[in-house]
Amino acid sequence: MKFSMLKDVKNSLGGNSAIVPARIRAAWAGRISGCLLGKPLEVLSFQEGRRGVESYLRRAAAWPLRDYVPLVEDTIVQRTGAACCRGRMHRAEPDDDINYTVLALLLLEEHGEAFGTSDVARAWLKLLPAGTTWTAERAAYRALLDNMDDEFVNGAEPGFDLAICSDNEWNEWIGAQIRADIYGWVCPGRPALAADFAERDAALSHRGEGINGARFIAALGAAIPATDNVYDAIAIATEQIPGDSEASDAVSLGHSLSNSVDAVDRLHEYYEHLSPVHTLNNLALVVWALCSSDGDFGATIGDTVAAGWDTDCNGATVGGLLGLSGASIPESWTRPWQDRVGVSLAGYSELSLDELVARTASVGRSLH
Repeated sequence: MKFSMLKDVKNSLGGNSAIVPARIRAAWAGRISGCLLGKPLEVLSFQEGRRGVESYLRRAAAWPLRDYVPLVEDTIVQRTGAACCRGRMHRAEPDDDINYTVLALLLLEEHGEAFGTSDVARAWLKLLPAGTTWTAERAAYRALLDNMDDEFVNGAEPGFDLAICSDNEWNEWIGAQIRADIYGWVCPGRPALAADFAERDAALSHRGEGINGARFIAALGAAIPATDNVYDAIAIATEQIPGDSEASDAVSLGHSLSNSVDAVDRLHEYYEHLSPVHTLNNLALVVWALCSSDGDFGATIGDTVAAGWDTDCNGATVGGLLGLSGASIPESWTRPWQDRVGVSLAGYSELSLDELVARTASVGRSLH
């Protein structure tokens, strides 16, 4: 059943559409904390599914998940995510979810509202190590290197059709969706512009539902500060994707299952044919988590991550949108990483939360 749309979207955007640094800070803090919560469980989720995640958390006496993940020795978690476990964290360790958010910030700082997909490609070539990319992004990167004019990175025309980069088997997976958040943060009250920004970015590597997921997440981030509740924001964001798309169906499904005790079982059953890193299943999960939240930040990101699939991506997206909505983020979630944000971009190894907030707010003001 389709999510019922607001009849007058423009008149519904009656909230605060100004750039508010405190709100931007909460969005960054929520996104980073949610990412860190899901990061130790990501590989486990891919290899053993959500039942493997639940088994690990029960073994660690962390079910339901309401704090950072404890470390259990001699496990996948120890091998792949120990630095992000409870009591072992000194900063937010580099992760592609945060890399792409910082990269989008740098892109907006350099080009402002006028940036295009060619600018996204040049930013990748200059700043994004190829080894930190996966699936659709790595395929797009490879296509760039194989086909581009030698001087493209310095401002020349590409020398080939950039659409070749998105002609890959992963172009409806989650990669574009995780790159979209900040486009909403800097466009409060302007969901169409946020969605357009997200599509310009997404088009380098994605098509179809991959782009639709990115458009929705960006539009949702733009709508949240300018509406009274998440339901109105979701309805407005859904206007930025085709009504007959599978992404629209995913939003409707996630909303329809809000507060259902068997929601996660039903989502996994419905999307059992999809990769754990597809756009649609993870999008439905994000919407379910946001619609089911009672304002408890830890419980919401905990339930999101424990539901499986792409644990760090979904934790980051839900955490950032919760922060943006004004949900209180307890200090217990931010204290462990000490406002230190590790990144793996050329010229950047670590940034402070204060710097990220100030620069994001500055970009947002420049767009208004």
